Amino acid sequence: MEILKATFWTELGSWAVAAGWNILSAACIVGGAFLLSWILRVVIRKVVQRIVSGVKKGQNVSDTQALVASPLAAVRLVQRTRTLGSVLTNIVNVTIGIIAIILILNVFVPDVLGSFALLTAAIGAGLGFGAQNIVKDVLNGLFMVMEDQLGVGDVVDLGSATGVVEAVGIRVTQVRDVNGTLWFVRNGEILRVGNMSQGWARVIIDVAVPYDVDMDAVQAKMLEAANALASSTKWRSRILEKPELWGLESISADAMVIRLVLKTRTTAKDDVSRELRLRIKQALDELDVKLPSLSAVVLTGFDSAASVMGAKPPRTRPSPTVTTEPPLKGRKARAAAKRGTAQATPPADPGAIRVTPAIENKPAGAAPKSASEKRTDGDPT
Repeated sequence: MEILKATFWTELGSWAVAAGWNILSAACIVGGAFLLSWILRVVIRKVVQRIVSGVKKGQNVSDTQALVASPLAAVRLVQRTRTLGSVLTNIVNVTIGIIAIILILNVFVPDVLGSFALLTAAIGAGLGFGAQNIVKDVLNGLFMVMEDQLGVGDVVDLGSATGVVEAVGIRVTQVRDVNGTLWFVRNGEILRVGNMSQGWARVIIDVAVPYDVDMDAVQAKMLEAANALASSTKWRSRILEKPELWGLESISADAMVIRLVLKTRTTAKDDVSRELRLRIKQALDELDVKLPSLSAVVLTGFDSAASVMGAKPPRTRPSPTVTTEPPLKGRKARAAAKRGTAQATPPADPGAIRVTPAIENKPAGAAPKSASEKRTDGDPT
């Protein structure tokens, strides 16, 4: 009996010691995971801050929003760096969490790694059926960020949602639309990305005028209003090129449509378009032009696609026109020789260029020619 009690207490002590070591090992793994995750996140954050600070220092600005007036590469570098930083942070958290769970299981169940062969097959089957969408979302999100398709702060059209990108996660992209709704779009469901914050934007104003107006006066007034906007001190920093009057865009049963375009910065498109519409309306009011009702006209089809770089017709030079005349023959040639004209010798080729005879200048009061002289000129009458 005493032997059994001693054995019981010995086994209990051994189990308690082993359990204590297992718990301590698990706690160390958890602590190490948190420490490693914190170190990696600090490194990522420091790298992102260093890149962003370097761009701001190079552009001599203190706020990221002020980079809109700087070259596009600086803006894209800041946005892409911050987006990659958030994605890498998520990857670090998920990866370290999975590794920590596996190590903790191996502490309490030492043979668990040996049974991972069957577990791996089960996970592969699950990924083939249920988790394939998650893998698709993750891979598509990484490719979108690395290829600079979008970034935090961009105005994008994802098909299912249009608005400002607020966050790019490892699986979901968050987009805030103009109504304030926050859309969560799975990265794997994004088939196309229309980014309206890269490069430049174009303001397109279509004005419908009635048939009985003076088209030249209306077009000149519209272009004058657009040039005044582009040269004003408040708006010229937001406009990239001079306004272009593309002219008569279309004719319908209701009116004639005149198109005016203006290339602007991406962040100033809406403000410039509103101001330009107001100035065009005021300019047409001065001409007393009544605008008929017309639905909005947008760039569609191949006709509009050909004008992406602007409606600039090709420049051509006028070709000189050469008139070939047959050489004089017979009595006309002899009459020209008698009058002393500068008739060139006819070339061998009858289609060659001939020098036109000069007209003789008669002095005032000269006597008229006789009938014989007239007949000599080649006139049978």
